[in-house]
Parts: sequence; structure tokens; C-alpha cells
Amino acid sequence: MPTHLRLQDPVAVEEALAREERTRADLKLLSKHFLAVLSIKAPGHSVEVRVPPYAAAQVIPGVRHTRGTPPAVVELDGATWVDLATGRESWADALASGRIRASGQRADLGPYLPLTP
Repeated sequence: MPTHLRLQDPVAVEEALAREERTRADLKLLSKHFLAVLSIKAPGHSVEVRVPPYAAAQVIPGVRHTRGTPPAVVELDGATWVDLATGRESWADALASGRIRASGQRADLGPYLPLTP
């Protein structure tokens, strides 16, 4: 797992998840945390998941990407990423509503979500 993507302090994660209205700092913490969880659950380098401006990760087994634009990209905002990771929104619904921009053969994260039990 890349060093910039590590599981965050569990207490801080729980506190951020419990807040009714999340701050920018909460979204940053949760985005990084759930990208790290996804990196553990679906290790690989064939899909780049971008949650600007907070973080990005390459995940899902397949051809390793090293330069330029990856063959599969998923880009979404922090609030959408947290909703998907926690199961508050489904991949299909977020994709249909335009909250996710996904391209490439392996850019479907639906089978890996939600990331919380």
C-alpha cells in the first residue's frame, strides 16, 4: 500500500462518521481512510480512483499502470466516496446520478463496496 494511503486513527474515523455535517477535514480523513481500505480489499494497479483534492489510489488486480492517464479511472468527490464506502449510496445510483465519472473496462467498483460491514 502506498505510504500516503494508510488506515487512519479508528477513533478519529468513528468521530468523523458520527458527525451529521462533515467538515473538509472530516472528508479528507475519511477519503484517505477508505481509499486505504479499498487498497487492502482490492490490491492492484489497473484502476486509479481519484478523490480530489484529498487522495488517489491505484487498485484492482490487472495490468500495472505506470505513466500518463491510466486505462481505467474513477473520479468522485469526497462526500460521494464516503457515502459509497459506508453503504449510504449504491454504486449504480451514484453513477446514474452523475456523481461518479468512470471510464475503462475495470472501472466498476460496485463489487468492492461498501467497505464497512
